[in-house]
Amino acid sequence: MPTKDKIKLNGGEFILKESLSNDIFTPEDFSDEQKMMKETIIDFMDREIWPDKMKYEEKDYDLTVQAMKKIGELGLLGVSLEDKYGGMGMDFVSTMLAVDYVSGVTGSVATAYGAHTGIAILPIYLFGNEDQKQKYLPKLASGEWFGSYCLTEPTAGSDANSGKTKAVLSDDGSHYKISGQKMWISNAGFADIFIVFARIENDKNITGFIVPNDSNNGIKLGEEEKKLGIHSSSTRQVFFTETKVPTENLLGERNGGFKIAMNALNVGRIKLGAGNLDGQRRSISISTDYANNRIQFKQPISNFGAIKEKLASMATSCYAGESACYRAASDVQSKIDEFESNGMSKQESELKGVEEFALECSILKVAISEDMQICADEGIQIFGGMGFSAEAPIESAWRDARIGRIYEGTNEINRMLIIGMLLKKAMKGSLDIMTPYQDIINNKSLENEEKSDILNDEINLVENFKKVFLLLLGKAFEKYGAEIDKNQQILLSLSDLAIEAYLSESTLKRTIKNIKRSSEKDQTDQINMTKLYIYEASQIVQKKSSDVINSIIDLKDQADIYLSVNDKIKYSKNPNIFDLKTKIADKIISENKYCF
Repeated sequence: MPTKDKIKLNGGEFILKESLSNDIFTPEDFSDEQKMMKETIIDFMDREIWPDKMKYEEKDYDLTVQAMKKIGELGLLGVSLEDKYGGMGMDFVSTMLAVDYVSGVTGSVATAYGAHTGIAILPIYLFGNEDQKQKYLPKLASGEWFGSYCLTEPTAGSDANSGKTKAVLSDDGSHYKISGQKMWISNAGFADIFIVFARIENDKNITGFIVPNDSNNGIKLGEEEKKLGIHSSSTRQVFFTETKVPTENLLGERNGGFKIAMNALNVGRIKLGAGNLDGQRRSISISTDYANNRIQFKQPISNFGAIKEKLASMATSCYAGESACYRAASDVQSKIDEFESNGMSKQESELKGVEEFALECSILKVAISEDMQICADEGIQIFGGMGFSAEAPIESAWRDARIGRIYEGTNEINRMLIIGMLLKKAMKGSLDIMTPYQDIINNKSLENEEKSDILNDEINLVENFKKVFLLLLGKAFEKYGAEIDKNQQILLSLSDLAIEAYLSESTLKRTIKNIKRSSEKDQTDQINMTKLYIYEASQIVQKKSSDVINSIIDLKDQADIYLSVNDKIKYSKNPNIFDLKTKIADKIISENKYCF
């Protein structure tokens, strides 16, 4: 079903309104073209990349370059670019699908691909003029050239706009001379083009530039960084010493670099979410295979409940991540379609479409990067001593996963952004938070439109997760007002409530939608995962709510707030969690892989 035929909410509105299952895109809604693309990528990765997985741990940077060239030959470096720029002209969901399945084998290829297609290509595509697009994009899309993104500096990490790199205009106005130091630059060792951010004179904001890599033009690379993971991903410092850059290589507008950087990061964040999904699937599959073949006490260790519990939790978090990721991708595409239909260019529409869902981008980045880490960690535990050995593929998966919580803005920064962006939308009037907050205070409630006998508790819980979030956000704002952003621990806890609400709802609605098009019997395993995920989410909501209540509510008022919260997150019939986990795991074990 085309995304534009669905009723979509605006960014952040999920917390205020009930989303109906028929209006949410799921992986089961992939078009035939998208399914074919998915299978093509899986086949390619299994044939060309997986056999060399262990070589990527040997800091073989040339191997990563070769992989990128092969990926370019498939056309996957320019999935979202228009035909006239050498791309495939596919929609945002397809772009996410490509990132998902290209990124699952090794973090080295995933990082190279993400840096090139996301934060290197997109700034030119979204902010470049036509001459710049025609000059650079076709070669970047084909893999003839590779790109890199130079933002971070020794004194400018999370505070990206504080960079010290300078750009000085020549006396004749023909070029800028860029001088400064960039660090943690992915793809630096083989990049042909750098997207560089520098400050012109005493401008308030940085400015973006397209800078060809030329060692004869004041560009020097540091040594390859020694990293915990992503060993074959080139990561270097880049030094610029009066590097001459023609004025026509200024990207976007002067003073507009911070805007470019932030929008590139929004795209990077949602794609980072997708980029961790197939890593989870593969970690689950190799862990299951090991458990089925590892004999202890005269039977496979997959027979043991302790192992089943891990496999079930790993699969459930992956299912939830898939549900949320493709829901958000489709929402972005729907907004792009809306903007284009109103006369905006494709590039501007994509820019504003992603910007509209920046909050959801941060949610996905945080949730799925952390789930990937947990998944790999549990995989190591299933492998036991072998999992700690570099000879087992799960060891590198754990190390590679760790960077996901750091780049594209740390998860702590992104958690605070979730609340900050929501409040910003509210203050601008694009989100009415006050009305539902007052409704909650006054115990006014509306009956849920979505119905499902087998998931009735879960439907109520998801809506109540949102109410708990709004209740505590309102109480926090009443206490701190405009100073709320200075109370980071409160923001971190509130963001976890929003994250669980979004992923729980995405999981729930996916399952309900698939029940409608098949049957409860056909969706038994998905129902079990939905119940398990929402139960675990309810425990997080309980814990984070208690932390906030104890910290911001006066002692005399705490009992009433606790009563309100506890009433909202209780079950009419508590699920048998161990039974759910056993059933989920038995399905995975029988298939010997992640199979949902």
